[in-house]
Amino acid sequence: MNTKSYLTPTRKYNTLISCIHSIYRLVNSTYELKDLIPRLARLIAQIFNARECMILLLDSTRRYSIFKCQLSDKKKHIIDVKLKITNRQEKKILKDLSSIRKGTFLGVPLISEDIIGMIIIKRSPTDKPFDRTDQEMIMTIVEQAIIAIKNLQLYEEQQKIVLGSIKSLVTLLDTRVPQEYTHSPYFSRLVAAIGHQMHLDEKQIESLKYASLLHDTGKVDIPLEILTKTSKLTAKEYDIIKTHPVKGAQILRPLQILKPAIPIIMHHHERWDGTGYPSRLKKNQIPQGARIMSVADAFEAMVYGRPYRERMNIAEAVKEIKKKSGSQFDPKVVESFLKVVKRINTKNYLKS
Repeated sequence: MNTKSYLTPTRKYNTLISCIHSIYRLVNSTYELKDLIPRLARLIAQIFNARECMILLLDSTRRYSIFKCQLSDKKKHIIDVKLKITNRQEKKILKDLSSIRKGTFLGVPLISEDIIGMIIIKRSPTDKPFDRTDQEMIMTIVEQAIIAIKNLQLYEEQQKIVLGSIKSLVTLLDTRVPQEYTHSPYFSRLVAAIGHQMHLDEKQIESLKYASLLHDTGKVDIPLEILTKTSKLTAKEYDIIKTHPVKGAQILRPLQILKPAIPIIMHHHERWDGTGYPSRLKKNQIPQGARIMSVADAFEAMVYGRPYRERMNIAEAVKEIKKKSGSQFDPKVVESFLKVVKRINTKNYLKS
């Protein structure tokens, strides 16, 4: 037996309470299963002094894993493809729907109405065997883990529905507006990359992505002859064009899940100096996402091209963005954009 120290019952209880709080924090700061599961596995391995922790999620047939995370010796191995369950111990847990505790092996099923997966932890053969207290502790942790996993599974299903709605709206916009007036397939990536560079959290990045796809939704209500005009717009025509952010927000407002994206859509044509539209907001009055969108939108229009505007190369567009930092654009967003643009594959923005 090695000399590794193990937790006394009192310390185990205190650790359990701490773990439950940690799981709660994980749930509220993680929005994807692929992020939650490895973090949860690492936490469990630390609590139980385990050399290995495996968390496995099952498909509806219970014969295949759809996500498997295995942590061992500080290494992380993730499999997120469908694989048949062949391991004898895993199959036994599935068959009996009960825990297995044998020496330095401890496996527990994740049951929510039906079994959805399992957690298996292992110690080195020379380490202290798992005891009943360990088993009771992990069962309590499992209850919290199931809630977290189910919540994220429901959230991901909800996101699929939202993305379906967004794709329908984008398709509608594309049928209404000629392709030359819409954005390239790389626009959303650029917007998200700037958001990541500015250290936005995943929820904010998600709202940015939605807004990047839908920010011109209001153009479906703009007369086509104005929208596609290649010569200079009259003052009246420009006033009509300037209504599209508000119209877009009105169209999308009934979709509650898009609520965080609405201010970005509404204000992505505001200017840092307060001369933009529709509300003439200035500086930090403009939502951060809208300030990011403003820079990306201008860059895309310059580089990807528009029938009413002569195309620029990357260097010219970057120079123009720099020039308007502090007047049209938030200087901090421009700073982040300049770091991102260095990583852009310029071929993405070049037409054949």
